[in-house]
Amino acid sequence: MDDYLVSTEERMQKTLDNLNEEYVTIRAGRANPGVLNKLMADYYGTPTPIQQLANISVPEARILVIQPWDKSALKAIEKAIQVSDIGINPNNDGSVIRLIFPELTEERRKELVKDVKKKGEAAKVALRNVRRDAVDSIKKAEKAGEITEDDRKKDEDAIQKLTDRFVEKVDSAVDEKTKEIMTV
Repeated sequence: MDDYLVSTEERMQKTLDNLNEEYVTIRAGRANPGVLNKLMADYYGTPTPIQQLANISVPEARILVIQPWDKSALKAIEKAIQVSDIGINPNNDGSVIRLIFPELTEERRKELVKDVKKKGEAAKVALRNVRRDAVDSIKKAEKAGEITEDDRKKDEDAIQKLTDRFVEKVDSAVDEKTKEIMTV
């Protein structure tokens, strides 16, 4: 019944990957192009990811420079950033957009840490849901006579160990991001 284990591990890995993607979009005082990952600019009537419209660079620790390949996209990119929730006003000089990341206040850092921990807890809940689904599938297989009671116990134990391993990975991701945010 290794297919239970493989599909369960794949689903748990997707949960961890999703958490890490969310953490990339949380800004920690330093300029990080990842904060633009989910932003879409209206380019000739089509919502387009900013990464597909411009070159994004980090010339200094707290400055992000967005240089569109097509100058006509400049206004659309600027508008997308203004209506987003990243909380930074874009500086448009006619050829590039500069995002200057302010230093985070202690209060803002604590809010971000709370958000990081909340996302970590949500990931753990998702992992437990994956574990529950896998255990339910194993119990159904036992009832249907596809596996023995010993196999069920062995598979449930393997799934619990897998869950524990992924919960540890989530905890370390939360600790890492918390440390990054709290570093001044």
